[in-house]
Amino acid sequence: MSSAPIWIRTPAEATALAKDLAGAATVALDTEADSLHHYPESLCLVQLADPDGRVYLIDSLMLPDLEPFRALCADAGTAKVLHSADNDLGQLKRRFGLVFAGLDDTMLAARFLGVRELGLERLLDQYLGVHAVKSQQKTDWARRPLTPAQEAYAADDVRHLIALRDRLLVEVRAVGRDAWYREECAAVAAAPAPERPPDDAGYRRIHGASRLDRRELGVLRALYLQREAWALAERRPPFKVLSPETLLALATLLPRERRALAGVHGLPPRLSERYGDGILEAITRGLAEPVADAPRAPHRGTAGAPAVFRRRSEGLRQWRAGAAAQTGLDPGVLLPQRLITALVAAPPADVNGLATVPGFRRWRAETFGPGILDALAAVKGA
Repeated sequence: MSSAPIWIRTPAEATALAKDLAGAATVALDTEADSLHHYPESLCLVQLADPDGRVYLIDSLMLPDLEPFRALCADAGTAKVLHSADNDLGQLKRRFGLVFAGLDDTMLAARFLGVRELGLERLLDQYLGVHAVKSQQKTDWARRPLTPAQEAYAADDVRHLIALRDRLLVEVRAVGRDAWYREECAAVAAAPAPERPPDDAGYRRIHGASRLDRRELGVLRALYLQREAWALAERRPPFKVLSPETLLALATLLPRERRALAGVHGLPPRLSERYGDGILEAITRGLAEPVADAPRAPHRGTAGAPAVFRRRSEGLRQWRAGAAAQTGLDPGVLLPQRLITALVAAPPADVNGLATVPGFRRWRAETFGPGILDALAAVKGA
């Protein structure tokens, strides 16, 4: 039977735990946030597990900061094992200014083994024969106390991570991809996590927005910004205030009075009563400020360049498909679309040039660089 997790709720308890873990060879780490229930989201829980299987639940809502753990996170001698580390590290970097070194990401290890089902539950079952407790990902992690099911899920997210890392790395080394894995882990650990600016242009990404004219887009923008203000004031996710489909319906129908709101999809009487005046005011503002055409990304090169770009892109995708079949790796691991886009716009001259493309990585350039360069060179007119 696994031991019960240990709660850390006070600065003194956090300091004592950080002292106990200092110098440990490995710790497992995970976080839980409340993005499905509150806006903006809060980091509600940090889970740690030590090599002996003890699990600690750090109540980040009760602590002023995570300063006691700064040295542990930055210590390259202590491996921090996470699964799909980007989001967890981003939270900890943005909110607490923590710096990380010595990362092990079990999802990255699985990707370098060509595993297609990358969820933690699936990997625990496949590699350790461990059946994780029922998912609680949709739960409200800001509520206290946590239920026994929430505690069990939070603990399971870190309890087996070290053993899973050990098992995966045996196979990663066996196929000669340890250096690839280490470079990717170091890049994730070092990646900055700046504060996300307000997404004032998010209205353009609502499904169906591209079919609206400038006048209707102006209304959609006004409604989108009004919904954002309500979401922040109520600490509720925007989609729980008014759905994107409702915003689009309002921008299409352009109701100008209360009774016209009754026929809008997704706007029942309770929401119409609550937000009706604000909706009508936003529509009036939007009609007064039509949206300009979206800026177009400039083409690089000569007038004939776009056709060359398409041929280069197709050549790289063909190379990628062949390399994926040979290596057993997902095409997105070998050459993500963002790198294809960068290469077709400005093809490097040699392997060293490939390595200077942001995010390309040395392992990719050294192992697959010649094939990538040949695929680019084979395009006529390149």
